[in-house]
Amino acid sequence: MKYKRKSAGVPAVMLAAALPVGAVHADTATEEIQITAPRVAKELERIPQGVSVVTEEQIQRGLPQLTLDESLNRVPGLFMQNRHNFAQALRISIRGFGARSGFGIRGIKLLVDGVPATLPDGQGNVDEIDLGSTERIEVIRGPAASLYGASTGGVINVLTEEATDQPFLNARFSAGAHGYRQYQVKTGGQWQRLNYTISAGHLDLDGYRDNSYIERNVLNTRLRFDIDDTSDLTLTVNLIDIPEMGDPGALTAAEVVSNRRAANPSSLTYDGSEGRQQQRTSLSYRKAFGAHHEVKLRTYFAWLDFDNKLPFPGSTALSNGGQVHFDRFYAGGGAQYTFDAPLGGHANRFTVGVDVDQQSDERRRYRNLTGGVRGALTMNQEENATTLGVFAQNEFAVTERLELTVGIRYDDVEFDIVDRFLTNNSGDDSGETSFDKVSPMVGLLWSPNEALNVYANYATAFETPTLTEFANPLGGGFNTSLRSQTADSFEFGLKGSLATAIPIDYDFAAFRVEVDNELVPYEQDGFTGRTYYRNAGASTRDGVELAASAELVPGVTFGFAYTFMAAEFDTFRTATDNFDGKRIPGLPRHQLFAELKYRHDSGFYGAWDILHVGGFFADNANTAAQQAYQVSSLRLGYEGQVGSWIVAPFVGVSNLFDAAYNSNVRINASASRYFEPAPGQNVYGGLSVRYAFR
Repeated sequence: MKYKRKSAGVPAVMLAAALPVGAVHADTATEEIQITAPRVAKELERIPQGVSVVTEEQIQRGLPQLTLDESLNRVPGLFMQNRHNFAQALRISIRGFGARSGFGIRGIKLLVDGVPATLPDGQGNVDEIDLGSTERIEVIRGPAASLYGASTGGVINVLTEEATDQPFLNARFSAGAHGYRQYQVKTGGQWQRLNYTISAGHLDLDGYRDNSYIERNVLNTRLRFDIDDTSDLTLTVNLIDIPEMGDPGALTAAEVVSNRRAANPSSLTYDGSEGRQQQRTSLSYRKAFGAHHEVKLRTYFAWLDFDNKLPFPGSTALSNGGQVHFDRFYAGGGAQYTFDAPLGGHANRFTVGVDVDQQSDERRRYRNLTGGVRGALTMNQEENATTLGVFAQNEFAVTERLELTVGIRYDDVEFDIVDRFLTNNSGDDSGETSFDKVSPMVGLLWSPNEALNVYANYATAFETPTLTEFANPLGGGFNTSLRSQTADSFEFGLKGSLATAIPIDYDFAAFRVEVDNELVPYEQDGFTGRTYYRNAGASTRDGVELAASAELVPGVTFGFAYTFMAAEFDTFRTATDNFDGKRIPGLPRHQLFAELKYRHDSGFYGAWDILHVGGFFADNANTAAQQAYQVSSLRLGYEGQVGSWIVAPFVGVSNLFDAAYNSNVRINASASRYFEPAPGQNVYGGLSVRYAFR
């Protein structure tokens, strides 16, 4: 077993108005939540889309705080894999979009405090998210291209907590199985006109499988200065240092049975691992003019240094060396204007804005020799992505009960590659390509009473290939055969709060998404470990989402989220295969999350949850499959106040019933290496202490 190596080391918040959220706020039925949706504040239930919100308690209380899936499992329409392989990063799909990703997040616009954590080329990553200072997570389920550009699946916005007026200092330590140790320190408060939150965290984990270690350090800072009653300025700084994290790779079904904890032998031979250091800084300004006008300006800058050792040597001739290094700079900004005033005697709000983002990667690839020794250079190229988006949205109250929302956005996305390695067999692979798209949206919301909100919407969306997905199987430069993926989405839903004997919050949505040129991954025989992409002809996703929560008796809350989705290729043929009518791999038809929580006035609490994931296929031909599985967890804790101190010990058991399942399935992997086993039953615990300054 390979253990992690130690190092000595322990942006960009584009706070554009964040986004829509929240269908089920499980802890307080009838609670009214204002969200910045879409890009402007609005009541939770009056958004004509499937939206959800996850609260601070659901993110932080008694959880190990390893990845976002711990809290996002309760959101219908979301499916997550890869929690236990940090080198590949958490993979999130919304309504089936994002499941294709070999690593990181695709098809979903990921924001942190409103700033893109999704790069201009469409690739997202959750490494920089500090769960210890996260106040809530907002999710748009379904296309949001009319406001946010390329995002077929939807939007996830992670919001840093705003400090209370009373200054505080908080420390948290947790530890558990497989060498898990995490340290967090956080402070915040209000000093005159400055509201500040500063959080630092350190994670050590040996991992369940061989070569699955990680060491991670994160610093997250949010400073908001209130200039006056009508304007404020917000600065956010995020630093992430991951000296190295191991990639255990995937196994065949037979290898899983033989030894679940083993790494792919190639990962050990070639030292499969990854390291990254990133700095992001952002600045945003908000100004209200009178009662009807508001302007928001924002800008951000980020730098990333990245190294990756893939579990194969690579070929100099085909520019696919097994070691990757790039230096990345990306930046962006935008402006937004909102006019909120009656139109013809009817309430009306109009929003218009522009987003500009640019990414530049200095990418080099090398041969990866035995033991992870760096060999000869195989690729040296500069990769650039530039996006320009202009959007407008209008919300018009047809009557007091009926509201019409229309939106439209134009996006121009440009990619170019400059080949600086001209001595290989392919010659000069420089090139450029561009995509442009108009994305309309129309939504209607009818609220006959406070308990019922009925909505319907139609929206289009698109996704371009990312710079990584553009990789050419025959050499460097672009895979010129790839086209942009487009989609038409139709949605109908009901949401609200029922004032019955047991108050119930509910959220129901039915949707159909028709996709052309779906981007599909594959691994080419002979180049195991390198993923390429191609377009399918057409595909369809039909689904239903249902979530509800209720306080059964004082202190006892029950909530659940159920998703059904039938996702199939309508037409998809390659030179050698016919996948027409096959199920899209990586997507279960059924998923159910249920949670029972108890909290006593004395401060004791407990929560038990279970996640059922239906079986799904691992390949386009539907010949390899992941069987259905159920995973349960239990956590107990106490929060008590002693003078100015709040003391909160906690303990939890993950995979309570020791289920044998795979936490990740690699889509269309070569050599039948699809599966990454998850840990069995494991225990963790910790202590949080908080001091409030008087």
